[in-house]
Amino acid sequence: MEADYQPKFSPSRNLLAHHDSDEPYPSLSDYHDYEPNLEFDDTELQHTAVDGAIAEKLVEAGGLDYLESPVSDGTIEENFEEELVNAPTMAAGMDSLSYPFLDEDDPEDEEDFSDVSCYGIVDVVGDDTVGRKIIVVSACKLPSNKELDHTRLLRYLMYTLDKYVEQDYSLVYFHHGLTSKNKPPLSWLWQAYRAFDRKYKKNLKALYLVHPTNFIRVVWHLFRAVISAKFGRKVMYVNYLQELSQHLDLDQLCIPQAVIEHDERTAMRNNKQSSSSGVTPSPPSSPVQSRLITQQFGVSLQFIKDNNGGEVIPPIMRQCIEFLSQPDALETEGLFRRSANVTLVRELQAKVNQGESIDFHSDVHIAAVLLKTFLRELEEPLMTFDLYDEITQFQALPRDDRPKQVKILILEKLPEDNYQILKYLVQFLSRVMDRCDLNKMTSSNLAVVFGPNLVWAQTGQLSLSNIGPINMFTDFVLTHHDSIFII
Repeated sequence: MEADYQPKFSPSRNLLAHHDSDEPYPSLSDYHDYEPNLEFDDTELQHTAVDGAIAEKLVEAGGLDYLESPVSDGTIEENFEEELVNAPTMAAGMDSLSYPFLDEDDPEDEEDFSDVSCYGIVDVVGDDTVGRKIIVVSACKLPSNKELDHTRLLRYLMYTLDKYVEQDYSLVYFHHGLTSKNKPPLSWLWQAYRAFDRKYKKNLKALYLVHPTNFIRVVWHLFRAVISAKFGRKVMYVNYLQELSQHLDLDQLCIPQAVIEHDERTAMRNNKQSSSSGVTPSPPSSPVQSRLITQQFGVSLQFIKDNNGGEVIPPIMRQCIEFLSQPDALETEGLFRRSANVTLVRELQAKVNQGESIDFHSDVHIAAVLLKTFLRELEEPLMTFDLYDEITQFQALPRDDRPKQVKILILEKLPEDNYQILKYLVQFLSRVMDRCDLNKMTSSNLAVVFGPNLVWAQTGQLSLSNIGPINMFTDFVLTHHDSIFII
């Protein structure tokens, strides 16, 4: 039983190499099965309304140890709701069945959440290293409870996630900044957990809790009796941003300055403690690497062209698309939505950059992830930095003006090589859309997947306010490709 589990202290396992795992996202707790060093904030435990009966259950459960978090298999138990029979009864809330979903035919008629989105609590920042959408939630941006309607906040979270839950995604929660003044009540947390039913949890592959404190421990143990063990395995505790960088590109995340400063203070305090104990902290490794002439990931389109005999279409892109153009691949349900084994993807990237031949191992998802990764890691996006502002204003254009403006943007302003590559990509994606009855990849679904991989700001970050117009622009291009790519 979980209550009988007593973690063994083995800090020497903390620094094991992460790349040896065959799973896409091993939990950090796999590498240190001892309790993380959590920053304790007394204010977080003040005014916490914990039901007496629940508290007694916590004592009986054997204290406040973390739930074990081995690697997730990406599913959730079918009998999950049965576990809620003995759960504490909270105020009834909404769920995904009662939530009014968006009208895909008229996205401009969406519910207006500007009163919540203005705080910047939630951001969608593109894809991680294996093609999963990254959703960031920052506690430090939560306003006072007197200013925020938490029912509206829950609806806004569902509104945001509804756009991405049909594909694999990762969630990053920056806990620093949660205080007694802006902390939602436990009843709301329980309501939120109930509202985010199986469809939200199934494709969540990793939940990163960054800078966890003892408040996280209290909440976790309040709900641990009703949380599926398989969902619990997706939770990863991250004490420092450096740990998070082993899984995600920090430059891509919209990390609040308050979180960065807190991390620096925490790391400095840890270094002082290490020095006083006679342990010298190891210096960070330099990310600078020499560039090979055979490299294709992380370089410019011009670099690839110059080193491949003037060929406009990058070789790895052509290889992925030719493999994915096979009938069986085109008809694969969830094409471009599923992630792939991170270790294998990195191995194939390294081989491509070294000019070696690669084998997709008959796995369409590996080829799909490599294609998205190639586009995402270009030094400059395929749609170029210069066109970013115009594309993010697409939603504001009158409907009648959109066809003309898109043609001007693509046919006249996009560089010739970029145009040819975009045309090659879109023509392939049109074949994917032709099989949408089997693969479920409509133009809107493909736009959600490819939009952030074709367009991003020069800062490398993508805000939630801009991702909507970018996806709408991409959807328009896919839907009207026959009339746009006429040259």
